[in-house]
Amino acid sequence: MTLTSARRPAPAGWHAHPYNQARYYRAAALAARLPRRARLWLAPRIAAAVRGRFPAERTGVRRNLARIHPDRRPAWLEAATDRVLANFAVCFGDLLALNHRPPSRLGRVVAGWDDQAPTRAALARGGGCVSLTAHLGNWDLAGRALAILGRPVRVVMAPETDPAVEGLLERGRTPRLAVTRLSSPLVAVELVAALRRGEIVAFQLDRAVGGRADVDAPFFGHPAAFPLGPFLVAAAAAVPVVPAFCVLEPSGGYRLHVEPAVPVARGAEREALRRAVAVLERYVRAHWDQWFNFYDVWGAGR
Repeated sequence: MTLTSARRPAPAGWHAHPYNQARYYRAAALAARLPRRARLWLAPRIAAAVRGRFPAERTGVRRNLARIHPDRRPAWLEAATDRVLANFAVCFGDLLALNHRPPSRLGRVVAGWDDQAPTRAALARGGGCVSLTAHLGNWDLAGRALAILGRPVRVVMAPETDPAVEGLLERGRTPRLAVTRLSSPLVAVELVAALRRGEIVAFQLDRAVGGRADVDAPFFGHPAAFPLGPFLVAAAAAVPVVPAFCVLEPSGGYRLHVEPAVPVARGAEREALRRAVAVLERYVRAHWDQWFNFYDVWGAGR
């Protein structure tokens, strides 16, 4: 079992962009100190003002939207791209502003914070569980919501291009919420052991890492690459996967949605992945303006 090794010719970090650097995070953190009402007003205006500085990212978003809405005209896709970037500005500001708050206070911002029945049911079986989210809405809040369940949580992430970004994002996390970086194939062994101890391991479903453990699954009618790793470790530890998404609502607050657990049997990991991708597709279809992947997901690593 491995989470990372070469399969696709794409270079490591193909999903990265030049703005994923600590200096930009620090600048955004200054704006995050503003009252939330002011940030909600300011964020989309900043996104509009700098729209010309992100041509590659805009192209990626537009291509993804064209897959989700194949019948839409170019003018609609252009306006929809603006909407995605405006929502990203809001969610990114909240990510930096809210990640220092204790979990007990975040329930005021996120509806459904305490209502995580599918995850609680999965944990009641005696082991841990794999929690799956995506770059949809505020994924950081989806991960932080797990900390209130009373189990240690490991959030699995690829190493940042700029190591200083890792420190900025992990500052202020609660002791029960740790980050595990995909720096070695041996990480899979650690994750299986954690799941067998009853811990929660959280993955992003919508970003393939360019390795042998990426597989294709139908997504909006076309094959796209997804990481099989979460399902491999779930099967090895005999625990289910639970999809969860924290999306921005028209009111400006968030709502946490937790889907029923997907069982994963040994030898059936790909089928479980396809079932989870179908859930992801349903949420992306409903909240396409909050899906924050700034590259062509269907062309990634090919």
